[in-house]
Amino acid sequence: MNKIPIRDLKADGFFDKPVFIDESYIILTPETPVTQSLINRLIQWEMRELYSEGQLSESETIAPSPEATPDEAEEAKPLISSGDNDREQLHRIKAFYEQFRDYVDKIYTRYVTKNEISVAELSDKVKSLCDIILENRRFVLRVISSVAITNNYLVDHSSRSTVLAIVLGGQLKLPPHRLIELGVASVVHEIGMVRLPPQLYMANRQLAPQERKAITAHPILGYNILKEKKFPLAVSLAALEHHERMNGSGYPRALSAEKISIYARIIAVACSYDAVTGSRPFKAAREGYLGMVDILKNEGKQYDELVIKALVYSLSVYPIGSYIQLTNGKYAQVTDVNPDNPRYPIVTILGARTPDGKEMNIQTSETGLRILKPVSQESALLAAGVKLP
Repeated sequence: MNKIPIRDLKADGFFDKPVFIDESYIILTPETPVTQSLINRLIQWEMRELYSEGQLSESETIAPSPEATPDEAEEAKPLISSGDNDREQLHRIKAFYEQFRDYVDKIYTRYVTKNEISVAELSDKVKSLCDIILENRRFVLRVISSVAITNNYLVDHSSRSTVLAIVLGGQLKLPPHRLIELGVASVVHEIGMVRLPPQLYMANRQLAPQERKAITAHPILGYNILKEKKFPLAVSLAALEHHERMNGSGYPRALSAEKISIYARIIAVACSYDAVTGSRPFKAAREGYLGMVDILKNEGKQYDELVIKALVYSLSVYPIGSYIQLTNGKYAQVTDVNPDNPRYPIVTILGARTPDGKEMNIQTSETGLRILKPVSQESALLAAGVKLP
């Protein structure tokens, strides 16, 4: 591959071949423009070069036309039409997720107020959760990307991370009993936070260095809580190790590679993705695509590459729930993955209907309709003339 100096990148240009951070991970596809914000981030990351077999062209010579070509029009025939059943299922899953989030809130509240937490009860709850998530993955992932946040970041983060971890565990083919253990570990992996002053983990500002240092005690506190409450060792270790990193740069014990338990490696990726894409009191959520780019970059090889691959194949490069613009100018939402190629997910065209009145779902592809760029939910819905939720 050719080395491309960061200084040679031009905003609004396009590459005609995929661009890689290293020789493994894609950061740009041919349908995605180089943006100034991406260039700024690469400089901030202190990266000096990218890799590609393609060439950079000015946007006006390669940018797709708003009008679909004949090939694109052919590809734009609905792959799957969805109607009332899909919408009803999405509503049911949203209600189920909100009930689960309320349950997680009760888990933490009960421990704080009564020093009570039941392994058996939580395991039973997670068992049903695993079944519903694996059967309704594409709906659950859409829900957690859009559901309104509460005033309790700890509960929101634990709930979303649990869903993501179970999805990743399913993609990695964990057997049912281990998937349940993973889900239990994900629900309580932050339990040590409640032993810290609330102003630290509920802060609506960036923490000072001394405060960040205090936060690093929470994995040990969580491990001690779970050990005291007779949780399985694998669950307790997941809480202890979820901030360990594959390159040994994590805490509290600076473990590396295979010394880190598999549950902790999965939760690390789920947590990190949620931390980037989820809202915090002091920062707005980032687009799912940008969060995926951050994880794919795997700076310093912090994360298990097999788990990263599971994330990409579960959510796609443009994650389920993301809003995008297509090469024909239409706006859409990513609603399912393409198991053969995570770069070309299934999308639902906003405001479009099939002749029988159902939503129009399209399989993006290399030769037909492609994703031009990620966009915000608000701009996509406004551009498509769809009412904001």
